[in-house]
Amino acid sequence: MGAALKGKALIAYLVVCVFWGSTYLAIKIGVTELPPFLFAGLRFLTGGLVLLAIARALGDPLPRKNDWRTLAIVGLLLLAGGNAFVVWSEQYIASGIASIFVVTVAMWTALFDAVIPGGSSDLNWRIIAGLLLGFLGTLLLVGATPAEILAADKRGPIALTMASASWSLGTVYAKRHPTQASPYMGAAFQMIVGGGAVALIGTLLGEWPSWHLSARGIGAIAYLVVFGSVLGYSAYSYALRHASATIVGTYAYVNPVIAVLLGWLLLHEPVGGRTFIAMAMILGAVIWIQFSYKLRRADGRMGGSAEPPQPISPSARPPVGPEPEATT
Repeated sequence: MGAALKGKALIAYLVVCVFWGSTYLAIKIGVTELPPFLFAGLRFLTGGLVLLAIARALGDPLPRKNDWRTLAIVGLLLLAGGNAFVVWSEQYIASGIASIFVVTVAMWTALFDAVIPGGSSDLNWRIIAGLLLGFLGTLLLVGATPAEILAADKRGPIALTMASASWSLGTVYAKRHPTQASPYMGAAFQMIVGGGAVALIGTLLGEWPSWHLSARGIGAIAYLVVFGSVLGYSAYSYALRHASATIVGTYAYVNPVIAVLLGWLLLHEPVGGRTFIAMAMILGAVIWIQFSYKLRRADGRMGGSAEPPQPISPSARPPVGPEPEATT
């Protein structure tokens, strides 16, 4: 698997950054209108069924039976353990503070990618510096002070920490266990399993009596199904299949930048010099991490990663002197 983003993987990564950066508002609207676990679960279950139908129409075969286990585990880690608790946490924490915890996905992913055997990542000083730069940029972007973070309802931060760790573990697990399913069919299967599990949790918690669809709730679900699930999640699966998990995980740094820019362009929210400095730090961190991977690969080639030359056995040595003439 390649380490750097290029070609279609880069396009998929940018799709993830833009579409998932625009879902913060839709999630906030949805969770104020609908019970959190049913909202998150039915959103992904619907998105998975839609993507399954599209993938089948385009000729993608269903996943093989020996891939079902891997896809189910990834779906549970990413969606049941990850996204569902992000949705739940937004009942108890401001979106700006929440984004600080969400960007730790990049750090969790880099950590798991380095410590779990079988990866191509290591936490060298360049990557650590890039991760810290991105985190500091996010702190500056949202303007949250340590006192505000500590004063927040603890249910939100605890849920977000668990969600970020679960999402990152699922990301690295998916990278370590590639399947033969297409990225789109794999994403569809993961969403169906993960979304179904989250909807089941909402059912067991008795959320159905609170399920009353409004125009705002329907709009939030529709937006998240199309742009967050069908387009965004399938693009994430594609990018993860063709690039390093640590690099793909930096989407979490870019999402707040997209959210701020959309607020500035669409809602005319004020954007000052501090905002542009913070966005420059975040984008610089992503570029720096990408550059660090290229340097690491170059260092590996320059450091003698090729096998040393082997001694030639006497029987394999060419004869000394002129070659004998060929006989006919």
